[in-house]
Amino acid sequence: MSRSSYIFTSESVSEGHPDKVADRISDTVVDAFLAAEPEARVACETMVTTNRIVLAGEVRAGKPGASKAENKQMTKDILGTLEPLVRAAVKDIGYEQKGFHWQKAKFSNFLHAQSADIAQGVDSSNKKDEGAGDQGIMFGYACDETPELMPATLQYSHNILSKLAAVRHAGEKGLEPDAKSQVTLLYQDGRPVEVMQIVVSTQHAKKIGENSASSKRILELIKPYVLGVFPDGLVTKKTKWHVNPTGKFLIGGPDGDAGLTGRKIIVDTYGGAAPHGGGAFSGKDPTKVDRSAAYLCRYLAKNVVAAGLARKCTIQISYAIGVAQPLSFYVDLHGTGEVDAAKLEKVLPELVNGATPRAIREHLGLNKPIYARTAAYGHFGRTPDKDGGFSWEKTDLVEKLRAAL
Repeated sequence: MSRSSYIFTSESVSEGHPDKVADRISDTVVDAFLAAEPEARVACETMVTTNRIVLAGEVRAGKPGASKAENKQMTKDILGTLEPLVRAAVKDIGYEQKGFHWQKAKFSNFLHAQSADIAQGVDSSNKKDEGAGDQGIMFGYACDETPELMPATLQYSHNILSKLAAVRHAGEKGLEPDAKSQVTLLYQDGRPVEVMQIVVSTQHAKKIGENSASSKRILELIKPYVLGVFPDGLVTKKTKWHVNPTGKFLIGGPDGDAGLTGRKIIVDTYGGAAPHGGGAFSGKDPTKVDRSAAYLCRYLAKNVVAAGLARKCTIQISYAIGVAQPLSFYVDLHGTGEVDAAKLEKVLPELVNGATPRAIREHLGLNKPIYARTAAYGHFGRTPDKDGGFSWEKTDLVEKLRAAL
């Protein structure tokens, strides 16, 4: 039996964290290819360090019916556009520092053609038979702890950093791009009732100070913004604050620590409140089920909770490379269900045309340049955009689910 009273913690990292800089760059590459060719293939890894940006991985762009020469030229043309797009992304994050500057950092691009052996797993003359790009297990989760149907510890951690980034972009001069947050909540009867601990470490400008007193000044600066992300009464006089606990934080971002694509998979998903299949999202086009099937799992789990069928829902789907149909489909309602989980295991795939890789992309509209925006503050718990971004956060299956059951 699961515990109903406990203490739990999740963390988040800002858009300026070195790993998130790498994620943003990799997803900028994905968007560039999908904007030119919706069926493009991308597997882009990025490494960032002191004034250096390095891309590596595999790509393919091409239109049906075009010659090999034409498709090769298209890929070459897109690759030629990447450097200014990558620099613009780094500038948008806010890096104009001596150790990492959007304009001065050295840029190296080692992207090359996708392996034909990998491509054949997805390619098919019949779109319905297109297989998964790799084997793997993917998870999705939703719960009723927040309006976003996300774990509260993670949602509040995201919201803290998203708010601090917003005020920094609006002109607050004391804050710099690199930051981390962490929220510890007390749960009673399965509901969050009190914030026990708040941790925020943020890179700051020299004017804040270069000694231990800078932590106090940062606390005074950010506390009103942090308090604003919590519901009334959740933060109490007993809540412990840890703000820049090591003291000054002047050297940050890729200058302070190298960043790599895909190293913040728990931050990207559910903050440790749910299982993770192990695959990262950023830098991958939607034929990669690491990304698209994880989005589908979240979409289905969220609709289950939004429909009032359970307070918590975890979904797992598994795939084999080159095989279109899922190998397994599992639903866990954590003892909170109003329906039989076995019924959901039958109904849910039917609502998304069998949950094949092609069906996922078509149902959620994933073959679009919508991914750079996902790189920070979580891929889930976001608001769907009019252009199709965060389509997996829609709750448009609620009535169909209720009717099917």
